[in-house]
Amino acid sequence: MDTASRPKILASVAVQPYFKKGDFVLYNDDSIEFLNNNLPENSIDMIFADPPYNLSNGGFTVHAGRMVSVNKGIWDISKGFEDDYAFHHRWLEACKRVLKPEGTLWVSGTYHSIYQCGHALQSLGYHILNDISWFKPNASPNLSCRFFTASHETIIWARKEKKAKHTFNYDLMKEGNWPEDQLKKPGLQMRSVWSMGTPRPDEKKYGKHPTQKPLDLLKRIVLSSTNKGDIILDPFTGSSTTGIAAITHGRKFVGIDLEKKYLDLSIKRINDVKI
Repeated sequence: MDTASRPKILASVAVQPYFKKGDFVLYNDDSIEFLNNNLPENSIDMIFADPPYNLSNGGFTVHAGRMVSVNKGIWDISKGFEDDYAFHHRWLEACKRVLKPEGTLWVSGTYHSIYQCGHALQSLGYHILNDISWFKPNASPNLSCRFFTASHETIIWARKEKKAKHTFNYDLMKEGNWPEDQLKKPGLQMRSVWSMGTPRPDEKKYGKHPTQKPLDLLKRIVLSSTNKGDIILDPFTGSSTTGIAAITHGRKFVGIDLEKKYLDLSIKRINDVKI
């Protein structure tokens, strides 16, 4: 593929895409290396990141009524507090370099990782705008019965520069139609607790990523914090739910992942979308 056919932001990228369809581009690469060496500074409008949670510890959970391992893969195994924190600091630093001054970043996680991410965000000078509690009405029960059942994830929304003016489509969030959310009341401000189920069966028909997010969740994130034509990046793209939400709403998308099997899943999903 010649560089002239790429989106403008990627015209100078030497690395060949793993896949490209219109404004949807995937790279098979280490996200930190790619961000530091291939993308120009101040070039990305919004980043959504779902980094490793470091919770693969040999335990078990329940899925579809069956007991299954919580292990996601080698990439999700904790390397210890200091190494885990250093990793989060490095990828968040790489993201900050490529974000526009008014650009924002969303990072999702559980208690295994989100507090380290929050600390790293503040140490790097990001300005935290919100922490969203994504409540899962259909969350799996816990098997030990020794603690409260985990039924939410935390999503931090932060701006690169404290004094910059970020995008927030307030009227759409307040007045829009959000039938998937049991807590959102018509005509009232959208609050920081969002009630949405886990991915629907049709979102997993080609297979699934172990930490796949529902399309409804990414649709809201994309519509709330970007405008048509904006460039959205996901450094841990997985099955590219972020990219599907971006492309179907007139945005451009760059996804990065080390695992080819998940990029192949992304390709199957995007090829099922009319662009």
